[in-house]
Amino acid sequence: MALGMLAAVTVFGTVGFIVAGFTVLDALYQTITTITTVGFSELVPFGTGLKIFTIVLIVIGVSVVLYTFTLVVQLVVEGQLREFVGRRRMDRHINQLHGHTIVCGWGRVGRAVAHDLAREGGSVVVVDQDADRVRDIEFAAVVGDATRDDVLRAAGIERAGALIAALDGDADNLFVTLSGRDLVPGLFIVARARADESIAKLQKAGADRVVNPQELGAARMASFVSSPNVAEFIDVVMHDRSLEFKMREFDVPADSAIAGRTLRDANLREESGALVLALRSAGGAFTTNPTGDTVIEAGHVIIAVGTDADFDRLTAFATPIR
Repeated sequence: MALGMLAAVTVFGTVGFIVAGFTVLDALYQTITTITTVGFSELVPFGTGLKIFTIVLIVIGVSVVLYTFTLVVQLVVEGQLREFVGRRRMDRHINQLHGHTIVCGWGRVGRAVAHDLAREGGSVVVVDQDADRVRDIEFAAVVGDATRDDVLRAAGIERAGALIAALDGDADNLFVTLSGRDLVPGLFIVARARADESIAKLQKAGADRVVNPQELGAARMASFVSSPNVAEFIDVVMHDRSLEFKMREFDVPADSAIAGRTLRDANLREESGALVLALRSAGGAFTTNPTGDTVIEAGHVIIAVGTDADFDRLTAFATPIR
């Protein structure tokens, strides 16, 4: 803004001197010497009108030059110039993202979520109020209050695929959920809850999923006691990238080649190699351990186990008919 003001004053002075009969070079020269207070002599004798114009130019121009010079010195002396350039580069990077996940809150939960998403190949933008906490992280970051609409817009919420509300307070997560749902009605939102009574409130505010990390942690600890092998197998399948087999989900669009066919007719196991564990309807109901007579309907989500090659073949089956 300061540089723009300086350019505007320079143009204003140059045009004024041109109107007074100066050449373009002489007008620019006279303007620069005037607003920088260098004080060289006038190129031609000034009449009354030209003197009044020069007085106005000096008052405005010197003020703008000093203001701009002060900002530049401040940026250099306080080491903010590099940060400013980095911020502009970060903004350009965020503006190019599509389908990314916005993680609000860079605490223990936010860090874990961001790193898990990155391991799965997802793009992440972190929002946190503490500039020191996100200064050197490996993700794109926006410093600001995640409950503010302008901060969420700076994180590219209009182009995002999901929003994670992982702030420390349930009230803040509630506000982030409301803001995200208002800005992008179709956005997938996952919110963190500390208190059980906050779960229903977050759901009413528009969260698609609400997670209580304490309850999940307790359930996981209990599962390691009651069924340790099952618990470890699920952890490995879901999170261990060194294992060949993984668990994934696939959407079945209305124009998919397998929509309306039974699992037996689609022959997914033989054709793709992936094992279908469950189907989820558009209404959210699960069909676990489906039989060969189970019909794959449009809007279903297929949950399967297999290798990357199996999933590539399954994706080819589930894609729309060409």
